[in-house]
Amino acid sequence: MKGENVIDYLGMTGKNKHGTPFKIIEGTKASNLVIEFQDEYHYQMKTTMQNFKRGQVKNPYDKLICDIGYLGEGTHRSRHPNNGEKYREYKIWSEILRRCYSPKEHIRSPAYKDCSVCAEWLNYQNFATWYNENYYDIGEGRMHLDKDILVDGNRIYCPEACMFVPQRINMLFMHPSNKSGLPNGITKGINGYRTLYNAKLLGVYPTLDEALDHYMIEKRLHIKEVANEYKSRIPDKVYQALINW
Repeated sequence: MKGENVIDYLGMTGKNKHGTPFKIIEGTKASNLVIEFQDEYHYQMKTTMQNFKRGQVKNPYDKLICDIGYLGEGTHRSRHPNNGEKYREYKIWSEILRRCYSPKEHIRSPAYKDCSVCAEWLNYQNFATWYNENYYDIGEGRMHLDKDILVDGNRIYCPEACMFVPQRINMLFMHPSNKSGLPNGITKGINGYRTLYNAKLLGVYPTLDEALDHYMIEKRLHIKEVANEYKSRIPDKVYQALINW
C-alpha cells in the first residue's frame, strides 16, 4: 500500500471481528488512517489499511460479555500489561454480568434469572471506578459484592444498592431451604414447627409464621453481634446497614 493516496480509501467500510461496521473517514496514507465505528457511539481510532482489511480494530463499545457488557473508553484495563492477568475488578464485573445474563449460569443458579445490572455498570469503566472507591480488605477471607443488604429484596446490581462485605457476613444473608421446602432451620413435626438457629433450639410453634418470627428475631440478634465484632474493620456504611437490617 506504500505510496497510495488515501483519497482512494475514504468512505470504504468494513467490520471488525465482533461484527461492528466501520468506515474510513480521514488519513494521509495507508499506514495512517482514521476509522469511525458505525454504532451509537461513533468511536474513532487510527489504524492501517492492513488492519482495516483484516478487521483487526477494537471498538471499546463492542458488547463482549453476554452481548451486553462493554469495556468503554477510559483508563481502566481488563488485564495487567505485564503478565496478562485479569484485574480483580474486571473479574467481578464479568462475574455479575454472567450471573445475570448467562443462560448457563441460570441453570446452575436459577435465583439470578430475574436479576440485572444497571445501565451505568454495563460500561466496565464506570464499574471499575466505583470498585476502586469502595473496595476494602480486612486481611482475612474473601470479600463479596452484595446487592441486597442495603436494599432488602433488591435484584439490580447498581452503585446505590451494592457494597463489599466479608464472606462471613454475606453468608448470614443467604436464604436456603431444607429438603421439605421450608426455610432452613425450620421443620414440621406432629406438634408444630420446630425451629433452630445455629443449632440452637428456639422452640416448637403452632404456625409457620410464628416459627419464622422467632427465627428472624434470633437471626437479627446474630447479625448485630457479628456487625459489632467487625465494626473496627468495615466501613461505617456497612456497619450501619447490618445494625439496621
